[in-house]
Amino acid sequence: MNQQTAVTEPAKKTLPDAQTVTEVRHYTDRLFYFRTSRPQSLRFRSGEFVMIGLPGDDGKPIMRAYSIASPSWDEGLDFYSIKVQDGPLTSRLQHIQPGDQIILRPKPVGTLVLDALLPGKRLWFLATGTGIAPFASLMRDPDTYERYDEVIMMHTCREVAELEFGRQLIESLPEDPLIGEFVGDKLKYYPTTTREPSKWMGRVTDNLASGKVFADLGLDGTQMDPAIDRAMVCGSLDFNKDVMAIMEGWGLNEGANSEPAEYVVEKAFVG
Repeated sequence: MNQQTAVTEPAKKTLPDAQTVTEVRHYTDRLFYFRTSRPQSLRFRSGEFVMIGLPGDDGKPIMRAYSIASPSWDEGLDFYSIKVQDGPLTSRLQHIQPGDQIILRPKPVGTLVLDALLPGKRLWFLATGTGIAPFASLMRDPDTYERYDEVIMMHTCREVAELEFGRQLIESLPEDPLIGEFVGDKLKYYPTTTREPSKWMGRVTDNLASGKVFADLGLDGTQMDPAIDRAMVCGSLDFNKDVMAIMEGWGLNEGANSEPAEYVVEKAFVG
């Protein structure tokens, strides 16, 4: 399922910090994408997140952290979300339509930014589910390819349909008139599933720890090298911890905006 609707006329802003929804796509009964207008005042680094929300029944805003899935140069803002039927925000957000308004606080933050990593040669994006959102931003940023010789996007979901957002985006990049020349052959895509059979199976953690991803992609070695490899991690708390343990075992250290190192982890979640 991939239903798409769009609108070109922005609605009148009546909510505080209101932005207008311009496009919505539903990929599965659990995943959807939406695009909004961008505040003129918003400046962000690719990979950062903002707080977005809707008014609750009591009129008070229900806000959650959402990674911006569009690059810093884009005139609009892309978001990729789960649908939680009893979720305070996503139970409402999944019903938005083009022309509707959402609340968007234009104060971006986050650790999944290139400046939080030490210089390296190979950059790994490690994600499950909607954790691919910040990497959708970074994969469309020319700076990513100017800093790294190779970029690897590892993305794991339960079923093939849940990979569709990332697959469509990544397959379009080499031919993109704005970013294609920067991407070239530097980007390698490694999508896996854990339930439905597909070309590549298994969890990110298993395929990293076993060295399977290196063999499948024809990479040298069987583990990351702290001298050249850099990584960004975005998933559930358990996923983040498991991946961190693997990378720490390989000699990589966690970095931050204030102290760059070999890998960074995003600790803000959507619900």
